Amino acid sequence: MCGRYATTRSNADLSQFFEAVDLTEELRPSWNVAPTDPVPLIRESSSHAARVLDTARWGLVPPWAADPRQGSRMINARAETVATSKAFALSFARRRCLVPADGWFEWVRDGKRKQAFYMTPADGSPLAFAGIWSAWGPDSMLTCSVITTAARGGLARIHDRMPLILPAARWADWLAGGGDPEPLLRPLDEAALAAIEVRPVGPAVGNVRNNGPELLTPPVEVTLF
Repeated sequence: MCGRYATTRSNADLSQFFEAVDLTEELRPSWNVAPTDPVPLIRESSSHAARVLDTARWGLVPPWAADPRQGSRMINARAETVATSKAFALSFARRRCLVPADGWFEWVRDGKRKQAFYMTPADGSPLAFAGIWSAWGPDSMLTCSVITTAARGGLARIHDRMPLILPAARWADWLAGGGDPEPLLRPLDEAALAAIEVRPVGPAVGNVRNNGPELLTPPVEVTLF
């Protein structure tokens, strides 16, 4: 997965969709989330005895890290190694979360140019990326990573990796912590993969300073391969 995605839904929409208590200030929609940006996440809270909507900095900073800048290199955790990696294993075992998204971006090189594509559910429904979180430093700053898996089907033509997407039936087990890693990290089934639209978009998304709904508009005369 490349380091960009979109998450634009409101506090009210996310807390209702995920049946979570809202702990955040007003969320700002972002059509071009980049590493170290603040992002919404869903996690279990023992102090609230409930599922909660919270925010975290994208790029997990392990508790033992000396510098929070280390998180900029940890926006993704591979499904194949997340349960055993020194940086991610503890969070995988105890601090799993859902990362709400509308869709994500990848780039395909075409000669000297790169074409951006946006992957999103064709029906407009929200996505839940599998994620992990950690608290760092004296202020317990929340940080998170998105778990990626091998891309399959038509998505593999765009990039060899994709976010691990979890359907609603798997949220409770994911958020509970513990459990056998193999079923928890099972990829999305073929029918759900087929429902994801692959949309060519313009080059403006490549600049993190650009952020608006126009980034999701297909450019003129661009087709998928």
